[in-house]
Amino acid sequence: MAIFNKKGGSKQEQRAGRKIRNARAVKPREGSEHATIRAPWLSEKALIATERGVYAFAVPTRATKAEIAGAIKAIYNVTPRKVAIVNLPGKKKALRTRRGMGQRAARRKAYVYLNAGDTIQFG
Repeated sequence: MAIFNKKGGSKQEQRAGRKIRNARAVKPREGSEHATIRAPWLSEKALIATERGVYAFAVPTRATKAEIAGAIKAIYNVTPRKVAIVNLPGKKKALRTRRGMGQRAARRKAYVYLNAGDTIQFG
């Protein structure tokens, strides 16, 4: 019974008919791809997400989503479906000196979503 669903059919049928989507990508300058994608973000949460086609990378604070998508395409030969960016604030940490407290640098990471069937191999 499809009261609110205009298309009809089950969710499985709707997912099967989906088109492949691509994120907006800007072609990076020659040799600047590795400056945009610094390193893969290897944490427990990020490694679990790779099973669903979501990969995390450390990126510079000024990098845009389009630049990140273009760098992923140039380095790994995979077109991303979507790019999400997260800004991580610097943490206050106790120093073992007279100064007392210090602050770590702020970081930025990008979650890159790939289409079904696409993968990235690290190493």
